[in-house]
Amino acid sequence: MRRILYENSLSLAFLGLFILALAGQSLTGYRQYSEERQEHGQPSVTYGQYLWTGHFWEGVTENWESEFLQMGIYVLLTAFLRQKGSPESKKLEGQEAVDRDPRHGNPRPDAPWPVRRGGIVLTLYAHSLTLALLLLFGVCFVFHAVSGVREYNAEQLAHGGAPTSVVGYVGTATFWFESLQNWQSEFLSLAVMILLAIFLRQRGSPESKPVDHPHGETGRE
Repeated sequence: MRRILYENSLSLAFLGLFILALAGQSLTGYRQYSEERQEHGQPSVTYGQYLWTGHFWEGVTENWESEFLQMGIYVLLTAFLRQKGSPESKKLEGQEAVDRDPRHGNPRPDAPWPVRRGGIVLTLYAHSLTLALLLLFGVCFVFHAVSGVREYNAEQLAHGGAPTSVVGYVGTATFWFESLQNWQSEFLSLAVMILLAIFLRQRGSPESKPVDHPHGETGRE
């Protein structure tokens, strides 16, 4: 068990932080939602009922949406673009191991099954990380629209407005404000990470260059 925890400690730590943050979001969201309903003279709901509301799921999925979009585009762009001095970039010149096409030559005996299978399976597998992240973005985008329209229509009815459809909601400024306010923050955080990693260090982190390496060195060892 100790070895399992050690070998998976990074993912387990982030999953633990995710669960704590999601629980905190649900509790504070429930309090905010209850206060808003009280102000509008609406009946209160239980915490369990709140977890099925558009208010909760709209807030959750719009953030997941931006995270998966950020990482999908990041993985894709780092295959082609460079940033001098950043360990987040590939080296400025030459080919790297990640550029190697396994179709040229014999695959390693311990290569994943799609590599040994070849053909269209290998082609899809060679881009599977980006495809998976962008697929998750698409799923969250749809769930954001579906859960968001419920909350949007509830607000409309509370203020004497007319409800709309999911397609109609996606065409509103509200939907795009909710999306873009998260997208811009995610893109900014990546840009800051890429640029700060040129000049700053964190000893022991694979996301940082070695402490004694020059600022102009690009890529990882």
